[in-house]
Amino acid sequence: MISLVGSGPGDPGLITVKGLRRIEEADAIVYDRLAPEALLEYARDDAELVYVGKKPGDDQAMKQDEINAKLVELGLAGKNVVRLKGGDPYIFGRGGEEALALIEAGIPFEAVPGVTSGVAAPAYAGIPVTHRNVSTSVAFITGHEDPTKGRADVDWNRIANGADTLVLYMGVGRLKEISDSLIAAGKSPETPVAVIRWGTIPEQRTVTGTLGDIAEVVAEAGLKPPAITVVGEVAALRDSGLDWYERKPLFGKRVVVTRSRTQAGELSKKLEDLGAEAVEFPTIEITPPDDFTPLDGAIRSLDSFDLLVFTSVNGVDAFLDRLDHHGLDLRAIPREARVAAIGPATKERIEGFGLRVDIVPKEYRAESLLEEISGESLDGKRILIPRAKVAREILPEKLREAGAEVVVPPAYESAPSSEGRDSLAKRLRAGEIDCVTFTASSTVENFVGTFGDGSAKLLESTKVACIGPITADTARSHGIRVDIEASEYTIPGLVEAVERLFESGS
Repeated sequence: MISLVGSGPGDPGLITVKGLRRIEEADAIVYDRLAPEALLEYARDDAELVYVGKKPGDDQAMKQDEINAKLVELGLAGKNVVRLKGGDPYIFGRGGEEALALIEAGIPFEAVPGVTSGVAAPAYAGIPVTHRNVSTSVAFITGHEDPTKGRADVDWNRIANGADTLVLYMGVGRLKEISDSLIAAGKSPETPVAVIRWGTIPEQRTVTGTLGDIAEVVAEAGLKPPAITVVGEVAALRDSGLDWYERKPLFGKRVVVTRSRTQAGELSKKLEDLGAEAVEFPTIEITPPDDFTPLDGAIRSLDSFDLLVFTSVNGVDAFLDRLDHHGLDLRAIPREARVAAIGPATKERIEGFGLRVDIVPKEYRAESLLEEISGESLDGKRILIPRAKVAREILPEKLREAGAEVVVPPAYESAPSSEGRDSLAKRLRAGEIDCVTFTASSTVENFVGTFGDGSAKLLESTKVACIGPITADTARSHGIRVDIEASEYTIPGLVEAVERLFESGS
C-alpha cells in the first residue's frame, strides 16, 4: 500500500490523525522539501527515509518521473510506503500523477488529504478566505505559470472576476506580471493583497498592499518563496485584529532548548504554543550508569529505608526501570517509608505511577527539602536518593550531618552531547537566536564543555534565561551573562520568565 499523505502547511500540529497513523506504521517514507521534518520523528526507527525535495530552479533535484519510479519500486518490494507531501497531495501537489503511476504498476494506494497552505497560511495571517458580505467564493490558482509567455495555462481574464478571493500558490517570482494581468482583466488596482511567507510556522512573515503596488512592496521587503498570495477584500480583514498568530507573545522568537532530547518536548511545546521557534540543542544525553551494583544493592535492601528522595524525573524513571529489571514494582517500597519529591514535575511523575508523595519542598531545590524536614530527628534514619552519577552533594552531606545514613546510588548518567554543535554556533554568531535556556547546572556545564572557552562570547548577542538561582550561578561562574531567572524553578516558570524577558524588552 502506498499512502499519499498531505502533511499540512508547515505547522506539524496540523497533520491529520490518519496521516500521523500512516507515518507511524510506514516501512518507508518518501518526503518533500515542504513536509515538516518534525513529523519524521514519529516514524519507526527502522523505517527507510527517502528525501525527494525540489526547489525552484534546482537542476539536481529528483525529477517527477524519478519520484514516481521510486514509489513503484518501493511498492513492488512489498513495503507500506508514505508519500509525505507538503499541504494536500492533490492541490498543486502532483499527487494525481503519482497515483496514476501506481495504478499503471498495479500497486494499491490511498489518498490522505492534508490542510492546504492556501487556506492555512491566510488563516494564520488573520485572513479568512471567505467572509460573510465580503467573499462568498474562492479560487486556488497556480502562480507558477508566466502570464507573459505565448500560451498560459491560467486564463487571467476569466480568473480576475471569477471569484471574490484569489489564492495564488508559487507566484511570488511573477507577482508583477500576475498583478498587471489581473488589472488588465478589470481587477481594480486598489484591491487589497497579502503575501504570506512560510505560513503557520514561527518564520511566518506577512506583507500587505494593493494589486497596484504589491510587487514593489514584496521586493522591498525581500520576501522570497515559498509564499501564498491572497487577492481580494478579505486581505483587509487582517487589520481588524484577526492576525492572532502573529500577536502571540513569543511570535518569531528563536529559543534554544538545552534539555536532553527525551525531555525537551515539554519545554519546546510550551514555547511553540506562545509562537516561538524551539531550537532543540540537547547538551545532555541520559544514559544508564556504568555500574548498577550500588543501585541494585539499595533495591535489595529497600525495606530498610525510612525516606526515599527523588530529585528529578530522570531519577524516578531510572529507579522504576531498575525495579522492573528485577521483576519488582512500587509495591517493593515499604508502606511506612515516606517519599519526597523536589519539584512538581517530579511529584507528578511519581504520582502518575500510583505512589503517594509525602513531602514536596516549597522551593524546588535540595536546600528547601532540608528546611522542610528541619524539625525532625534524623538520627539513625536511612535515606535513599537515587539520582545522577554526578550531582551537587549538599543534600546528602547535610542529611548526614543531621545524623541520617544516606545512600546515593547512581541511577543514571548525564553524558554530554554535541549534536548540532556547528549549526547552532553558526546561528548564534549570525544573531539568529533570540534566547538560550538552561534548565539545570548540568546543561550549562555541558554547553560550556561543547563550545569551550568561547561559550560566553558566543552568547553575547542573545538573551540567556535560567530555571533558577543555582543554574544561574553556574552560568555566571563561566562568565555567561544571565538576563533572567525563573521565579518558580519549573519548566512553566522558565517559560513565563522568557515571556517576561521579551515583554519588558530588556
